[in-house]
Amino acid sequence: MNIQQIWRYPVKSMAGERVDAARVTEAGIEGDRGIQVRNKSGRTVTSRTHPQLFGFHATTSDSGEVLIDGRPWDSPKILEQVQRTAGPGARLVRDETQDRFDILPLLVATDGAIAAFGRDVRRLRPNIVVGGVAGLKERGWQGGQLLVGHGAESIVIGVHDLRGRCIMTTFDPDTQSHDPEVLRDIVKRFGGKLALNCEVIQGGVIKVDQEVRFVGAGTGSEY
Repeated sequence: MNIQQIWRYPVKSMAGERVDAARVTEAGIEGDRGIQVRNKSGRTVTSRTHPQLFGFHATTSDSGEVLIDGRPWDSPKILEQVQRTAGPGARLVRDETQDRFDILPLLVATDGAIAAFGRDVRRLRPNIVVGGVAGLKERGWQGGQLLVGHGAESIVIGVHDLRGRCIMTTFDPDTQSHDPEVLRDIVKRFGGKLALNCEVIQGGVIKVDQEVRFVGAGTGSEY
């Protein structure tokens, strides 16, 4: 198995960026979801209620600056556009605490499960896609660990449980058109759960094509 894809979402609920390498720590992928949209009451606004946020594309410049559609995230022009989408009084704020994650800092998917899903991987919003996984084998990984790389420097990712999916999967990542059948299909074929909630036990730099091994919970069995 190997690291097939790495995704970072510099602004929560906006379209993210696919990268070749990233540093991971106990707080997840460096720069992931470090900026959020808040409404005038201070509550975080997500694409569950404002799917047009998917229409913004957040990236990270070579200098580490977060850009939205090519502009600095804190520019007046971007704020104006965000307020048209999220409502008057909405603002963009930086928050790098653990509270920025809905569940755990990493979401890991596999190429086998994505193939079974049969739709654009971006609907699942994974951080890491592991390649070389047969079918739905990921569904037996709960409680185990993924080891990325070799030796003492291996990155260790703890696998907790399957991710319950929500309405965000029903929005097309390019057009934001709504297709309720997507979530109904996930419920029917996958029990409403797809991809894996994970934590970082030992961090480091992950890169596309790095080898990945799985160690089963309580068994020490590795493959």
